Amino acid sequence: MARSIVAVIPGDDAAPEAMAAAMGVLGQLDVPVDWDVLPPGAELSRLDATDREAFVHEHIDAADTVLFGSTNGTTPGVAHMRWGRRTYANVRPIRWRPGYRSPLAQPEGIDYLIVRENLEDAYVGIMGDAAALHRAGLVGPKARLAYEGEGRYAAKVITRAGTEAVARFAFALARRRRAAGHPGKLTVSAKTNMLPKTDRWFCDIVREVGQDHPDVELDQYIVDDMAHRLVLRPHELDVLLLPNLYGDVLSDEGAATIGGMGLAPSGCYGDDFAYFESAHGTAPDIAGQGRINPTATLLSAVLLLEHLGLGDAARRLDEAVTRVYAEGSVLPVDQGGAAGTEAFADAVAAALA
Repeated sequence: MARSIVAVIPGDDAAPEAMAAAMGVLGQLDVPVDWDVLPPGAELSRLDATDREAFVHEHIDAADTVLFGSTNGTTPGVAHMRWGRRTYANVRPIRWRPGYRSPLAQPEGIDYLIVRENLEDAYVGIMGDAAALHRAGLVGPKARLAYEGEGRYAAKVITRAGTEAVARFAFALARRRRAAGHPGKLTVSAKTNMLPKTDRWFCDIVREVGQDHPDVELDQYIVDDMAHRLVLRPHELDVLLLPNLYGDVLSDEGAATIGGMGLAPSGCYGDDFAYFESAHGTAPDIAGQGRINPTATLLSAVLLLEHLGLGDAARRLDEAVTRVYAEGSVLPVDQGGAAGTEAFADAVAAALA
């Protein structure tokens, strides 16, 4: 089997600690991967911003995929991988395992994926003074601007091409889920009642794409209701498709229902490139303490291995994480235990079948 090149970008603050621990576990899997491990952000910061960006981008573009820690802005690369390489679908697994410290009374059986459109919506970077909208004639008679004077705006842009791409991805993912024994149902949600030009149109386009996938059940809810359902009825979900901003917010809510951001992996997928990162941020408040939970990084590596076609290794790693949590004697601090980053990773390595 041909060997893959994976660029490993540790990131900033406490993220490199989680990455180093995860790499110790991955080294035990003996997979056909060459791990190109870059320096952490503290070392990269010795380069000026231009050289730092060029260095990281070169390693990203030379790799088949990337395992990314998290950045506080020091470590570059996310914008290049996201918008430069057009990874339009962000996948956030929300799955409870025995041993996770969920705040819900009955988290057993929570197992769904959030698919977040990753490039558009309020993240297109078109912002400015509200006065510019008046000058451009964009404030019409239906506008509801209650106050005059100084103001700011941020544009929310939804395109048919972007929505069709992420909708096709989500329907295909639902089909794969069904083949693996899950319900294979897709749910779409947005603020359809207040934003017909963007959010209702997003959902309408998803329904149009759904005509090519008649075997996949499709549900639709207003996003307010969806936020409510993530807490009260999460067991009904299988694949949840959301525009960018709502996906950003609700995926963190979903992580909270199973035990927190330390358990939140993610993968960002395009047509010819994907990268994988923990969703918890850099955790600067615990940097250097050896207590960051590496679970999100390990589970992001599971997604990466699946992406590379290394399903057996992905299964072994996933099952090892599950076994350590279920056994319960070596748990990270954020999950009610006392294990540091390395101790938890060592327990996962020892649990590899």
